[in-house]
Amino acid sequence: MRVYLAGPDVFLPDPFARAAALKEVCARYGLHGVSPLDALAGEPDSWTRLAEARRIALRNEAHIRSCQALIANLTPFRGPSADAGTVFEVGFARALGLRVFGWSNDARPFRERTHAFLGGAASRTSDGWRDAEGMLLEDFALSDNLMIEAAVLASGGELALGEVAEAARWQDLDAFARSVAALAGGRLPL
Repeated sequence: MRVYLAGPDVFLPDPFARAAALKEVCARYGLHGVSPLDALAGEPDSWTRLAEARRIALRNEAHIRSCQALIANLTPFRGPSADAGTVFEVGFARALGLRVFGWSNDARPFRERTHAFLGGAASRTSDGWRDAEGMLLEDFALSDNLMIEAAVLASGGELALGEVAEAARWQDLDAFARSVAALAGGRLPL
């Protein structure tokens, strides 16, 4: 089974080593991991005339279409929520009818992370928590925005959460491995 490996891992100092590590975990469970960094077989020649950002987007969508499932790293990225590009890929995969699994190395509820991100500048009101602009903080005791978790669960996927030290949040792969195992149907590693 081909599995697209979504996440902000492409921004790490050595994204190719990270992709190799993720693919190795997939291979232990009999899955074929597909990285956004992988070359696309049969990439149309016409794409060479497009801006690099557009080529990357088209390539990633083509990779997702070539897979039967997606596993997304939903660890908060540059804010209290998952990476925006990763969230797009989750929605894209869900719209295609793929099974979507997610993992995060920050198990705190989304409201708690948002409150911390705001530097505590939120007030409890009669209808929930509000920021300095009076905007309501999402508070459903979920790990991220409700649409992300709902997409994962509605696809038949699962969400694996890990609590790791801040310094290890971009290295620890335990929650990822649990997502891979869940997708593989709990089969023991090869």
